[in-house]
Amino acid sequence: MNNKVLINLYIPNLDIYYDIYIPVNEYVWKVNALIIKSVEDLSEGVFSSDKKYILINIETGNIYNPNDIIINTDIRNSTKLTIVEVKKGYSSV
Repeated sequence: MNNKVLINLYIPNLDIYYDIYIPVNEYVWKVNALIIKSVEDLSEGVFSSDKKYILINIETGNIYNPNDIIINTDIRNSTKLTIVEVKKGYSSV
């Protein structure tokens, strides 16, 4: 396996899809933070990084544990993911 995978990311707040390479040797929380920052930059501030988001597999409904490493999940090339805002009181662990 290469050190990156190409995912298809859907941003429901913006109704936009992005194809993004993510590193397989990083924690989900770190990749999530990088994705959020990138989407905020690309949307010119319309998408806010001030909120908390989780990564979800669109096809399986799997919510990823922030402490997992990408290579240890089912995220592979062409995986369809979305990020959803976490409401108050939600615990992902």
